[in-house]
Amino acid sequence: MATSKEDDKDLPSGPTTLRVMIGSNLRRLREAADISREDAGEEIRGSASKISRVELGRVSFRLRDVRDLMIMYGVTDENEIERYVEMARQANQPSKWQRYNDFLPDWFSNYLDMEGAASMIRTYEVQVIPGLLQSEAYARAVMMLGYGHTPLTEIDKRIDVRMKRQEILDREEKRPELWAVIDEAALHRPFGGANVMHGQIKALIDFCDKPNVRIQIVPFTAGAHSGAGAPFTWLRFAYEELSDVIYLEHLTGGLYLERDNEIDAYQAAMEHLCVQATQPHKTQDFLKKLLDDRYSQ
Repeated sequence: MATSKEDDKDLPSGPTTLRVMIGSNLRRLREAADISREDAGEEIRGSASKISRVELGRVSFRLRDVRDLMIMYGVTDENEIERYVEMARQANQPSKWQRYNDFLPDWFSNYLDMEGAASMIRTYEVQVIPGLLQSEAYARAVMMLGYGHTPLTEIDKRIDVRMKRQEILDREEKRPELWAVIDEAALHRPFGGANVMHGQIKALIDFCDKPNVRIQIVPFTAGAHSGAGAPFTWLRFAYEELSDVIYLEHLTGGLYLERDNEIDAYQAAMEHLCVQATQPHKTQDFLKKLLDDRYSQ
């Protein structure tokens, strides 16, 4: 029996997150049945490495493979098997971001799916304002500097994506909590000039009024701090099958950290940053003072 519409409401959005959920469940079933990846791979005419990719949600699913693996792992409830097969069918559907595939790398499209399914997004930025909090003019200034000779039409598409990402903060259902910690240096880096920065800081002040948005600033007076290494984003999901993920982005790709010790290290760093940063209820005053002192018009 296929999943009902009521069941669908409980599934995460985006094929990437669905693949990760299904893969995680298949891994748990395999381990509970004490079956090796090698034996599971043979069952679906594949290899241990294929099972590894399936369990990590890195590849799309053959529906027959999902059914065969579940039966091998000892699942006898036909309704449960069919539920997973239907989930796999949905996970094989194109992402909502597919129409931007010509302008976005695959690794970033995958991140957007996971961001859209998160219940909590905690992010730390050093040099730029987090994408979910950028004004359109600021986003354009950042991209014009960062993409060299990229055609303007492509820049426009990437800005469109950045603005559409922010819609998750205002959606009616499953609205995520965003907790952003921003190094003060990002507020002094004048992308686009004083007028653009004035508009960006005003936008941050407005974002502070959203009930699901919390912003903190790490001031220069904090000196050296635990987040000095690099920016990162911590995604948490409202599904027990999905573990927390730390996302690190570099010039040519994105890296996902999922091991418990890695999550713990970044969680500790984030908590330390939040102690060193302005308290959320004081952020608007900090930003207003910066606006008057540096970007007044």
